[in-house]
Amino acid sequence: MPAEDGSVFYFASGAKGADCAAPHKNIFVKVERENKMSKITRRNFLKVSGVAAAAAALTACGGSSSTASSSASSAAASSEAASAVAKLDKVKVAVPNDTTNEARALTLLEKNGFFKLKADAGLTATKNDIEENPLNVNVDEVEAAQVPNVLQDEDYAVINSNYAISAGLDPTTDALAIEDGSSAYVNVLVCKDGNQEEPKIKALAAALQSQQVKDFMDENYKGSVVSVVENPTDGYDASVDYDALNGETVSCAATPAPHCEVLEVCKEILAAKGITLDIQEYDDYIIPNNVVEDGTVDTNYFQHQPYLDDFNTEHGTHLVTVAGIHVEPMGIYGGKQDSLAPIEG
Repeated sequence: MPAEDGSVFYFASGAKGADCAAPHKNIFVKVERENKMSKITRRNFLKVSGVAAAAAALTACGGSSSTASSSASSAAASSEAASAVAKLDKVKVAVPNDTTNEARALTLLEKNGFFKLKADAGLTATKNDIEENPLNVNVDEVEAAQVPNVLQDEDYAVINSNYAISAGLDPTTDALAIEDGSSAYVNVLVCKDGNQEEPKIKALAAALQSQQVKDFMDENYKGSVVSVVENPTDGYDASVDYDALNGETVSCAATPAPHCEVLEVCKEILAAKGITLDIQEYDDYIIPNNVVEDGTVDTNYFQHQPYLDDFNTEHGTHLVTVAGIHVEPMGIYGGKQDSLAPIEG
């Protein structure tokens, strides 16, 4: 529903991850597409805080600025930090709580030495599949969109790139470790089964698979969002009668970044043919599928193929992939720890 300031409120279920069968508290999700405030990243905040703390320490010691004093202070701080690392008796890590993203996160953690999973854990692994855990890693399962919000309370967190970007993190510079962009997790354009050949949906697919979108991803995300389209279009599908679509509207439910940002590029492509793209923004992994299933919205663009497959199985929905668009490498981010040193050695 609209607010006085022009924002939009969506009434949403509080269900988390892939499990929304049980009753939950209802929440309102406020979406603001204009006047976004600039953010200071958590990592930059820590850097500023560190400088301030160092300055305070020097003042308390008499304000000496000598090289010898500074070196001694730095050496002491390094020694103290090393000692703190050595004393870690438990490692807290937050991961997304939906089935496919949790398995993906656990696989990345295993690859970076946090623990060892059972050999047959596969794409449905949970923390119960941890077989060897010499570092005493405690895995906290958190709704994917909320993982950045608990980062400060954890030693580490594994975050989907779209939510990392929305939180002001740069996956290419802030992540301590990142996936190699496995094609198993391609983000897809989705519609309800039976609607794949609708001209307006094919028109949106062509726009998403365009050279313009590929260039936008390359220029703006620099490796944190990577197009998988091998033969980009010019923005249009030769099999579609665009004259007949003049004046039509195609709707798409999506999460904020990068999906809604990419769709803004598509909006311009489609507008050139008289087609309106209605972008409906949700900070949620459940509602975008529900609104496509019930026919309220034509398409969605926010999820990868394994998540879609799992969602259909769990909820009995009839959603299908129209086109594969991009991959977003998942990353490990530091919370209380700013490196993987406690894990590596």
